[in-house]
Amino acid sequence: MGIFATNKNQITLIYNSETSVGKQIYSYVVDSKREVRTIDSSKTSITPTQWVEISKELGLEINQLINKEDPDFKKNFNKEIKLENQDWLKIIVNNPELIKFSILIIKNSFYILDTPSDFLKFTKDQED
Repeated sequence: MGIFATNKNQITLIYNSETSVGKQIYSYVVDSKREVRTIDSSKTSITPTQWVEISKELGLEINQLINKEDPDFKKNFNKEIKLENQDWLKIIVNNPELIKFSILIIKNSFYILDTPSDFLKFTKDQED
């Protein structure tokens, strides 16, 4: 079992309540029939170890979690910047608003939620 405890009846949502899409996704998820655990990355610190687990479970490199098109990223960093994973993790921990998408955890599976309707796609076949 990873750092994120999972069970068949619980959904975990990692999202940012400071974004419009994050708020919409949150609404979809809390209206579901399951027990929901929410982690708002704008209010709750997610550790570097947790971000490593998230990226691994999603099949992504750490730097792929970051929205390099975000104005705040562009203001502070060159879009083509080359950093080590530890440096990318520091950026994520200190700037969680730069995460590209929300993350849904169902059972032992991790999913990227770019839009609210993505939630419906991932849960359709898993409803009790």
